[in-house]
Amino acid sequence: MIYKVLKREGRAKRAHMETIHGVIETPVFMNVGTVAAIKGAVSSPDLQGLKTQVELCNTYHLHLRPGDEVVKKLGGIRPFMNWDKPVLTDSGGFQVFSLAKLRNIREEGVTFASHIDGHKIFMSPEVSMQIQANLGSTIAMAFDECAPALADRAYVEKSVARTERWLVRCKEEMERQKARPDAVNPEQLLFGINQGAIFADIRRDNARRIAELDLDGYAVGGLAVGETHEEMYHILDEVVPCLPADKPVYLMGVGTPANILEGVERGVDFFDCVYPARNGRHGHVYTNHGHLNLYNARYELDTSPIEEGCQCPTCRHHSRAYIHHLLKAKEMLGMRLCVMHNLWFYNTMMEEIRDALDNGCFAAYKKKKLEGMAEG
Repeated sequence: MIYKVLKREGRAKRAHMETIHGVIETPVFMNVGTVAAIKGAVSSPDLQGLKTQVELCNTYHLHLRPGDEVVKKLGGIRPFMNWDKPVLTDSGGFQVFSLAKLRNIREEGVTFASHIDGHKIFMSPEVSMQIQANLGSTIAMAFDECAPALADRAYVEKSVARTERWLVRCKEEMERQKARPDAVNPEQLLFGINQGAIFADIRRDNARRIAELDLDGYAVGGLAVGETHEEMYHILDEVVPCLPADKPVYLMGVGTPANILEGVERGVDFFDCVYPARNGRHGHVYTNHGHLNLYNARYELDTSPIEEGCQCPTCRHHSRAYIHHLLKAKEMLGMRLCVMHNLWFYNTMMEEIRDALDNGCFAAYKKKKLEGMAEG
């Protein structure tokens, strides 16, 4: 991996990252394809036309089906879904949080009850690395526990200490997997994850300790899980300066356009969130003048595109009235068109952010963008 910071504006940075699977220009938004597909009937060829640089897939879900061994036999996650650009795989650690009622955490790892049929699954740092090695992603994430944002201090301290021990095991297992003669991706990268809920001192100490492991990149996890936006931004202010300046920083599971702009200002390179696809499937679309709910009757006779001047495939060919009709008729095409517009909106915003950083005017861009979106 080659990671080079090209421009800085305050703590915001514009970087160029070269991987075995292609170049990533940051700041970047990763489109979320949990089970090797974007929800909303959006294919890999579609993503190519929507300015997508990186797709994010989930270790836990792909382990359940079709099975990571199946994906390995088919050449890895990228040929499996016909995607020739970088892929980041989440470790399954978030399921330690989201499946709290179906899990048992101990030092060895976590036992889950499958959300599909209830059968028991064991996930450990070693198992997570083995699954991600079988998937052959460009970037693998370390296995961690995402503690609830409002958990008590004693629990968070124990959780973070265990996650640090798990990170060492992840690094060791990743090296073993990459050295295998049948490795799908011998150049697979590993990102560690900072945790600590909303305790700034725990977060800072954890960031400094994991930085000593000299990983390929570092993520800030355990945010956007119950804390306020102000608390999130405060944690970023505290943590990012403690991470290596010459490595990419990833803010996991975030977020809204405003969250992303605030994250960029604080030095974040990578973002991901289900919002553009999830909201699109419910008829909610983003514009530079606020979001719209295309289910609303006011769009029944509206022949304009979702946003004037937008060059996404949806806006170039279809009206608000047509999409409103499709959504009311429960036609899948309506959902697909909204998701495609939203992904284009997010990826175009990231393109604009990079241009603003290149030209030294990010602060002005951020102010104008936020003021425009507040109109809706």
